[in-house]
Amino acid sequence: MGLRAASTEAIEKIALDGITQKAMPGCVVLVAHRGQIIYEKAFGHTTYDSSRPVSTQTIYDLASVTKTSATTVCLMKLYEQGKVDLKAPIGQYLPWLQGSNKANLLVENLLLHQAGLNAFIPFYKEVTDSSGRATPALFSPFKTGPYGTTVTEQLYLHNAWPDTMYARIVASKLAEGELKYVYSDNDFILLGKIVEAAAGMPLEAYARQTFYAPLGMHTTGFKPYQTFELPKIAPTEFEKTFRQQQLWGTTHDPGAAMFGNVAGHAGLFSNAADLARLYQMLLSGGQFGGKTYLNASTIAQFTSYQSPISRRGLGFDKPEKDNARRPADKAYPSASASVRTYGHTGYTGTCVWVDPTRELIYIFLSNRVFPDGGENTKLSTLNIRSRIQEAVYAGLPR
Repeated sequence: MGLRAASTEAIEKIALDGITQKAMPGCVVLVAHRGQIIYEKAFGHTTYDSSRPVSTQTIYDLASVTKTSATTVCLMKLYEQGKVDLKAPIGQYLPWLQGSNKANLLVENLLLHQAGLNAFIPFYKEVTDSSGRATPALFSPFKTGPYGTTVTEQLYLHNAWPDTMYARIVASKLAEGELKYVYSDNDFILLGKIVEAAAGMPLEAYARQTFYAPLGMHTTGFKPYQTFELPKIAPTEFEKTFRQQQLWGTTHDPGAAMFGNVAGHAGLFSNAADLARLYQMLLSGGQFGGKTYLNASTIAQFTSYQSPISRRGLGFDKPEKDNARRPADKAYPSASASVRTYGHTGYTGTCVWVDPTRELIYIFLSNRVFPDGGENTKLSTLNIRSRIQEAVYAGLPR
């Protein structure tokens, strides 16, 4: 059932070359085929100067893989239950949008990243001074009184400020008229709030109750610093402005951190094996361990192409539609991925891709943002995730 030897050798060569070139200090690669994990291996260390090797149990910040692994699957369940209508205006679920030009945006257009919202609002810039430090009036080094929103365990935001952040989204510029595809974190920040409104509980609680706990995903969740010892978690950036510390166990994304480390677009952590359980459930038509989590028809709907103006499914990323005409090294996510493939990538150096045609799950987890953040783009320029994915396809048993 395992990958061919030539393929495993290729995976190891690519991963170790990436570590040598400092694309990331370490990584975990997991491959599941026909319902079985056939390859799972850890490479490198959690930091460049560390003696602590990565293990297959290492917990990583998933970044935007949160969008599919938390927010989207929760919306799929709520959609099945009739609690969320994809064709409904989002103001129906978020009354505080009423009276704004955001109220009539459709749920499905947020899932497709074509609602017209800005791609990103740098919330942290409004709360830092000229030296890049967090504004003392809004933050405390201790959790006390009105300073109850945990950004890190040494930095607590005033409880009133997250509402100000939502107000900034409401007031932000909206592209109106013809639909355009703009990948936007703001879409999923609002979708996370829609989950909470429809479910009647916080996003983290609904995701845990509905999926993570019953699936046995013990490491998957938000705010892992509350549950796990830090050595079990891969650190991310040493942030020079705003938090001005090593980020470790709290989310790398500054906006998600200011929402208390839980948001619809980022904040989820997991090891590879637990993440594979969720995606095996999707690949198996909503079934896992004798229990039904979602209907196969819902999964097919959300994971298929849904827009003439982008490659997106509903919440899920998909291969470029012109992959067959692209050079192999320009195909996304890889040249061999079928048109039925779905998944997502994460800014911290992560990805998960499911290919139903080959009954395949490919997961790559790393902390490529350690310690310099987005300045290190070698993971992408060296095309490491895609090259490993191609090696996986080449080594699959017939």
